[in-house]
Amino acid sequence: MDYDIVIGMEIHAELATKSKIFCSCSTEFGAEENTHACPVCLGLPGVLPVINEKVVEYAARAGLALNCEIANFSKMDRKNYFYPDLPKAYQTSQFDLPICTGGTVEIDVDGETKPIGITRIHIEEDAGKLLHESADGTLVDTNRCGVPLIEIVTEPDITSAEEAKIFAEKIRNTLEYTGVSDCKMEEGSIRFDVNLSVKPKGSDTLGTRTEMKNLNSFRALERAIQYEARRQITELKKGHPIIQETRKWDDTKGVSSSLRSKEEAHDYRYFPEPDLVPIVLTDEQIQKFRDELPELPEQKRARYIKEYNLPEYDAGVLTSSKDTARFFEETVALIDKPKAVSNWLMVEIPPHLKEAEITINELPFEPKDLAELIAMIEDGTISGKIAKKVLTEMFKGEKAPKAIVEEKGWAQMSDASELEGIIEKIVEENPKSVADIASGNEKAYGFLTGQVMKATKGQANPKLANEIIRKKVKEKIG
Repeated sequence: MDYDIVIGMEIHAELATKSKIFCSCSTEFGAEENTHACPVCLGLPGVLPVINEKVVEYAARAGLALNCEIANFSKMDRKNYFYPDLPKAYQTSQFDLPICTGGTVEIDVDGETKPIGITRIHIEEDAGKLLHESADGTLVDTNRCGVPLIEIVTEPDITSAEEAKIFAEKIRNTLEYTGVSDCKMEEGSIRFDVNLSVKPKGSDTLGTRTEMKNLNSFRALERAIQYEARRQITELKKGHPIIQETRKWDDTKGVSSSLRSKEEAHDYRYFPEPDLVPIVLTDEQIQKFRDELPELPEQKRARYIKEYNLPEYDAGVLTSSKDTARFFEETVALIDKPKAVSNWLMVEIPPHLKEAEITINELPFEPKDLAELIAMIEDGTISGKIAKKVLTEMFKGEKAPKAIVEEKGWAQMSDASELEGIIEKIVEENPKSVADIASGNEKAYGFLTGQVMKATKGQANPKLANEIIRKKVKEKIG
């Protein structure tokens, strides 16, 4: 029997506010344990939380970017559940009246557009972090307690690991563009939960679902879904029932394991948060948030295709990262060669970023330097091959491209008289190539060009060298 996979996702994104959701403690990542915490974060008796206005604005912005309806009236609720890393023993979240509902995100899969429904986006606070590596046992760091989150909940519209990955990437990119979250996965700023079930192919009856929580990379998301789908199908084929549970994904071993039985909403004993007033947004405020939205990835991609005449693939890659798009636009503003800039950003620069373990935002050079490098190729100062060597030097962050070329003596040989002597010798030493050309084999020119580039260590001006080669061969053939 064949099976269909049914997936719904919950995406948690930390909001890029400077202070926490209910107090003035810093949200800065990486501080010493338990130094960004106060009585409000810890839920000590007698404290009174006050919601951060920026949290409401960022949540509404995210909802608008994902085509949701923004509620004029929403409220905060207490979600009662034992969190060992949340000292107040409940989470302040939203239950029946979330701030955003009913959105849609379109993804491109195999050349087709597919809509993924957004059920809701709600505001909540993050929990702390358990540290298991200590010799003293498990310790708690409360710095993350009260960091503001939005949770994006989808409809069960996703049917494969590939779709889930594409959708998650699009959500990440959209949130990054709007500025509501930095989406740094290595810092836990965005995390994915997956609700997955399988059902007989074509059936309308959904199977029992399991949940995998806190997947923190696109690779982990894809692998976890593939594994869990196989596991459930195998269990069903053996005649075993699927147990509704929360499972933990081990990305190192590539397996999931049972963590606990899956709770339903009534198990959390939600009730309105008595210490917080409802969230009220006017139509004018919502419209202001809408008007202030920046150009989003899809809009930017369409503009790149039209304005810069870039292929759709290039435009998609360049706009997949806010920082890459910024670097591209700033470079093109300095040198009007969009395709050349695109090629360097898509092909030549990424391997260096990977090797240096940095992002494009941490490049040791600026758009003006890339523009200068491309300009030197365009005016014939250096060849494309030499330009790649210059780029390697640029990653050391010490000198601009022109200075590197001058210091290394990498400028192209463009002196015709100097090249003529070298080429004349190469033509004399390769009579077979000359004979091949004489018999109509034009490809032999390529061999001679290669010999010239080898003799000049890649510094011969290719255009000039080819002109002289053809001239010398013609003289030889007579």
